[in-house]
Amino acid sequence: MSIVTRIFAPEASAASFRLGTLAKSFARAGHSVSVKTVLPPRALRGTAKDSGNPFPITRFPVLRDRSGYVRGYLQYLSFDVPLFFRVLLGPKQDLFIVEPPPTTGFFVRLAAALRRTPYAYYAADVWSDAAASTGASPAVVRVVRAMERFAMSGASQVLSVNAGVTDRVRSIAPRSTVVTVGNGVDTEVFNAEGEGALDGKVAIYPGTASEWQGAVIFIEALEQILPEVPEAKIVFLGQGSDWPALQERSASLPPGSVVFTPSVPPEQAAVLMRGAATTLASLRPGTGYEFAFPTKVFASWGCGTPVIYSGPGPAREFMSTHASEARLGIACEYEVGKVADALRQVFTEEHAGADERQRTSEWASRNVSLDAVAARVIQAVAL
Repeated sequence: MSIVTRIFAPEASAASFRLGTLAKSFARAGHSVSVKTVLPPRALRGTAKDSGNPFPITRFPVLRDRSGYVRGYLQYLSFDVPLFFRVLLGPKQDLFIVEPPPTTGFFVRLAAALRRTPYAYYAADVWSDAAASTGASPAVVRVVRAMERFAMSGASQVLSVNAGVTDRVRSIAPRSTVVTVGNGVDTEVFNAEGEGALDGKVAIYPGTASEWQGAVIFIEALEQILPEVPEAKIVFLGQGSDWPALQERSASLPPGSVVFTPSVPPEQAAVLMRGAATTLASLRPGTGYEFAFPTKVFASWGCGTPVIYSGPGPAREFMSTHASEARLGIACEYEVGKVADALRQVFTEEHAGADERQRTSEWASRNVSLDAVAARVIQAVAL
């Protein structure tokens, strides 16, 4: 079988971690597995250690946007169109597992049909809803939704990361067979063992920052508490379509209080998160995307670091349900005052000790590990 994805290690993203663990799990279970993906950005090419993996990785050049990310229709098509021929003319497979965007699912469905090969579509997100939430034109949303429906409807299984996504998939593509496999983090990378590169009153917003996530609320909250906690700092670690707006909003704050750091390899991201007082995650209300569950919170818990989560959605309910089991952090409404109170509380109290962080990390390993997710995927596709 073959995993098809426009993003993979060493690029740090939820998809990279999830699919990397899945590929390793397939290989450990005795399946022949390969990965079809892209050349990493130039800055990360020396960090790709493909030869150390128990499966072959085929990488191809691709267009990237100015931030070095494969994002945008031309960028997607620069991967998808050649991929169509690689699937059509490449070695016979028992199954393809396809990571979004829907354009990739669209072309794989066409090629797989010609090869008479089944594929599973990994619904880690609902792209048409995301497009609508970022203000895309109705025409664009309709096209994305049609492609998404086409990709999901042709799949032997749609693999969903949570119950909210499952409901949306069934609404968009009612005839699909949907299996909720859950989501989590690679606890071999994101754990409490090892050094922490940051210290003091530092909060990290890791991963992608898109408009629908509304990460600007943390900058606005930081502005409120800086007179009381002048050494407080937020580090945005990753990339995202909202970065220009976030950088513009932070320009009025004291120099160094908000830092933007491009994506780093997962191991380095884990070091940074282990050293932070807290990590940050958010979901802007009213976008139609309230079913999303930011996977960055799993990585933080794996490192033993608590989270400040602002917004609606299943993450708040999850944190409330499991609050007595581990030090998961603070979940609050999407209001500047509430977020400022949470930051103030985290920055003025003692950091969690090594023992407490270790307990949180061990809890994450038991409850939100990608190994368990991969086992459910393998069972669902039943190779």
